[in-house]
Amino acid sequence: MIQIDNTIVSFDVLEKYFLCDLKQCKGICCVEGASGAPLTEEEAKIVEDAYPEIEPYLPAKSKEEIALQGYSVIDQDGDLVTPIINGKECVYAYEDKVGVTKCGIEKAFLDGKISFRKPISCHLYPIRITEYEEFDAVNYERIEICKAARACGLAERLPVYRFLREPLIRKYGEEWYAKLEIAAEANIF
Repeated sequence: MIQIDNTIVSFDVLEKYFLCDLKQCKGICCVEGASGAPLTEEEAKIVEDAYPEIEPYLPAKSKEEIALQGYSVIDQDGDLVTPIINGKECVYAYEDKVGVTKCGIEKAFLDGKISFRKPISCHLYPIRITEYEEFDAVNYERIEICKAARACGLAERLPVYRFLREPLIRKYGEEWYAKLEIAAEANIF
């Protein structure tokens, strides 16, 4: 692990390769899981406030589930998350014309309807951040459903931190990311 400011970054973030291959996985990360996407309290409020702009992008089953559960929920671990349908699919997910599951929040953002892209936990995936009192642990989460992304990343020689440049900058800033790049390029790990 390497320390950058108030973060401890796993070497896997620097050494492993990753590039989403939506043709292969079909956006399964928005469907699989025992809980919804982690949210900050601020993000939950943003999603709730932006819901009228997000709603047109969602299927009927999602709208019904949001009416029942709300815009966010507390999961079995006590974490604030997006609601899920039948213990799996995020309520903010939709399927595009070619059968790829995508984010309705992000679609509203890309269409210029809202200024919030999507929860940072989704934007950073497969990086997971655990916030402690004195530092954030920045880890690469290797899961089976992303096997194609690992193969695609290896073929392109694209490290996780480069694939996730934009969300890492969104989370920690340009200066932090520059330090991460220097550490990676210097092979100080």
